[in-house]
Amino acid sequence: MPLVRIDAVGADPARLDALGRAVHEALVEAIGIPPDDRFQILVGHDGVGSTLRYDDYLGLHRDDGIVIVSITMRAGRTDAQKQALYRRIAELAYEHAGTEPRNVVVTVTENGPADWSLGDGVAQYLASPGVADPPSAVARE
Repeated sequence: MPLVRIDAVGADPARLDALGRAVHEALVEAIGIPPDDRFQILVGHDGVGSTLRYDDYLGLHRDDGIVIVSITMRAGRTDAQKQALYRRIAELAYEHAGTEPRNVVVTVTENGPADWSLGDGVAQYLASPGVADPPSAVARE
C-alpha cells in the first residue's frame, strides 16, 4: 500500500488528477501494486500562499513546472524496480500532464508491516501475514 503525496506549483485540479493517474499507473506497471490500491494526497501550490523551493541541483534545471512525488511504501523492492518506477513516473507525468521529466522529483521512503493501519485501528499487515506483500525482489521487465 503506497501512500503518495504529489506537490506541484500552479497545478489546477485537472493537472493534479493527471499527475495522480500518472503516478498510480507507474506504481501498477513498475512494481506491481494492485490497481485498486490508491491512496494519494494531491496538493497544488499557488506560488504565493504556498510554494515549493528548488534549485538546479545535479545540473538539472527545474522551473515552475516542478512536481515533487513522495512515496511511502513497504520495503522489499530492488534498486532496479525503483529505477523503473522513477523512469515510468517521469514518462507518464509528461504523457498525462505535460510535465517535463527534468521537473519530476521522486522520493521513496520504505517501512515495515507494523507501520500501517488501513482502518479500524488495526495493523492489517501484522494481523494477516502475507497480505499484499511486495513483489519478489526480481525486477519486472
